[in-house]
Amino acid sequence: MTNAATPGGPTPSLVARTVSIDLDAATSLVSLLPTDHPVAWLRRGEGLVGWGEAAVLRTSGPTRFSDADKWWSETIARADVRDEVGEPGTGPVCFGTFAFGDLPGDSVLVLPSVVVGRRGDRAWLTTISTTGVAAEAPAVTVAEPPRPPTAVTFSDGALNGEEWMSAVADAVARISAGDLEKVVLARDLLARASEPIDVRWPMHRLTESYPMCWTFHVDGMFGATPEMLVRRERGLVTSRVLAGTIRRTGDDERDLALAATLARSSKDLEEHEYAVRSVADALEPHCSSMNVPEAPFVLHLPNVMHLATDVNGVVHDSATVSSLRLAEALHPSAAVGGTPTDVATRLITEIEGMDRGRYAGPVGWMDARGDGEWGIALRSASVEDDGIRLFAGCGIVADSDPEAELAEAQAKFVPVRDALGGV
Repeated sequence: MTNAATPGGPTPSLVARTVSIDLDAATSLVSLLPTDHPVAWLRRGEGLVGWGEAAVLRTSGPTRFSDADKWWSETIARADVRDEVGEPGTGPVCFGTFAFGDLPGDSVLVLPSVVVGRRGDRAWLTTISTTGVAAEAPAVTVAEPPRPPTAVTFSDGALNGEEWMSAVADAVARISAGDLEKVVLARDLLARASEPIDVRWPMHRLTESYPMCWTFHVDGMFGATPEMLVRRERGLVTSRVLAGTIRRTGDDERDLALAATLARSSKDLEEHEYAVRSVADALEPHCSSMNVPEAPFVLHLPNVMHLATDVNGVVHDSATVSSLRLAEALHPSAAVGGTPTDVATRLITEIEGMDRGRYAGPVGWMDARGDGEWGIALRSASVEDDGIRLFAGCGIVADSDPEAELAEAQAKFVPVRDALGGV
């Protein structure tokens, strides 16, 4: 294994081979993952999984994105690549998870030793070697399944419910005073079990329960995000913006009425408009044309509904700007930071009461062409020394109600909480 521990570390000389494989449609990609540094990016049965570590970059601070992009470009420049498939996600692929803020927090880019991908009726296997000769292709078989967590308990993180509602009230007062227009406040929840939790267990459950979301795992950060920060593929760029949320009741008729209420809610529409505007403004310099819908649609997920807008564009600088650099340009959007961004992020640091780590930061993958998919690490959790740390956040605007925001945060904990087997 080659490990570049710093941005100036050694660049591995790689041999990458991608071949088509026969993979039964009934075999889920997540079921292939062993315990050896698993990575995943999955939606509706398609995507990428990988394991092993051919190379790793760890970086931090305000240059974390440019450090990672430079390291990846240098790594690919020295690679011997034979790609017999030619799909997005074939050839050498890195997986990344990035800190929300410049400080503190570390960011990671991982090049797995093995990647298996599937798109439509095509499946492929990529092997990465750092020895100068091609690696022997492993058998692609279902791995030993993970064991469920035992005796899982949950406890408040940095702030309990009352303390967090006080922070929300403080934010509303700042907004009402004209200091800013919107801020996103998050809270954490701690999960502990009697034995270390195998991260593959919640990943299996998230792919089953939330197929319309992007289930991910990179270096201990996992979740099922409904929000695509940016996808770049063959010159086209897409960003799915979510802002404005209402909890589902489980009653179909009641939920349809709630969806209509959400679509007319001035508070939620205002919050959504800020988020869409921030994404469109960040993408515009990179696009020759863009499509920004005038009104959002309601995205129905098993536990909540969101106002959603898909922003699309044609990029003109793909030869020099990778999908990761586009993600950097978009981060943090108003959907996870606020408006204005600099004022909102300062307020987050002041009153949120915790280190977000990689929560709400970009997470995803990139191939040798710079194409890739970068989501926002929402509905997520991080594996820590003493258990799992879950995260949830809410957009706060002038007429936000602290109790309603706390209920919304509780709803956003549900995907990972249920996946851990909690009650």
